Amino acid sequence: MNKHASSLEKRKIRVRSKITGTADKPRLSVHRSNQQIYAQLIDDIKAVSLASANSLQLTDKPKGKIAIAKQVGELIAQKALKKKITKVVFDRGSHQYHGRVKALAEAARSKGLKF
Repeated sequence: MNKHASSLEKRKIRVRSKITGTADKPRLSVHRSNQQIYAQLIDDIKAVSLASANSLQLTDKPKGKIAIAKQVGELIAQKALKKKITKVVFDRGSHQYHGRVKALAEAARSKGLKF
């Protein structure tokens, strides 16, 4: 690890060193900025993105960032199930598992994804 890396970079490296996505069980990667939230299903072996969803794609956004994250979680789950993907590995990146990241994960679980 780089001695000049920030705590966010160190956490991201630590999380990613333990998980890998495959075609059978892709990695559900979550990224959030201050305003938006993004989710991708990634096959790390082929280095391809299988599906993606983000808050910019929503046509009718609810009030509140957590409600938006829930809709993105449901959207990524729908796209995954269309491609016959039911099992994923969750990658929270450098973000802690609470708030918007947790809401997205729980919404994806409620729509049928297993992780």
